[in-house]
Formats: sequence, C-alpha cells, structure tokens
Amino acid sequence: MITATLLAGCGSSEAPKSLEVAATAYTLAESETKKGNVGLAAWGDQLEPGMKAIAVSRDLIDEGLTHGTAVKIEGLPGEYVVLDKMNRRWTNKIDIFMGTDRKQAREWGRQTVTIQWAAD
Repeated sequence: MITATLLAGCGSSEAPKSLEVAATAYTLAESETKKGNVGLAAWGDQLEPGMKAIAVSRDLIDEGLTHGTAVKIEGLPGEYVVLDKMNRRWTNKIDIFMGTDRKQAREWGRQTVTIQWAAD
C-alpha cells in the first residue's frame, strides 16, 4: 500500500512549495519503462493503469519531491504521487504516468506546468 502526505490537512504550518517544471507523459509501453519489468518504477513500485503517479528528475528529489510525495499539477484534477525517478540526464522535469493510454500521452506532449507539494 502506498501512503502519501496530502497537501490539505498535512499539519505543516508552512505554505506548500511550488515550482514550474517541464512535464511530459509516459505509459506502460515497454519502450517507455524498464525492459523486462514493464511498470516497475525506480523505487520498486509496480505501476498499474488508473494510478495517479509521476516520475521526477533527480534534481527535484533534493527539492523535497521524494518517494511518496503527493503533488498537485496545474491543469490536472486530483493529486499525483511520486513513485518513479527519471534518468539523470533530465533536470527540472516530471513525467506523468498515463497507464496504457498512448494517445492521451501523445496529446499531452510537452508542457510547462506549475506543481505544488507540502513543504517538509
């Protein structure tokens, strides 16, 4: 079971952190995930269609976007949970998990969005 700190009512007296990042999308296609372990995220979580998950560039981990962090993404409903991390070549970027919907992922393309998460 995955637990996450929710932005609302998290008990922190600090305002949520906010950052503008590049956002792309990915799916369970083997070409987009770990070869031989489709859906296995970098922290060991198994991604499944319907999950609201994101991968973060490793520089964002230092900003507090660690495994299990709940994130609001501008323009998308609900909260997403950090369950994956990206290759070291990426910076200031998130990748939004879209299950098996490659059409939706392609339509998303690359956008600049503001994300919010609870400060530590």
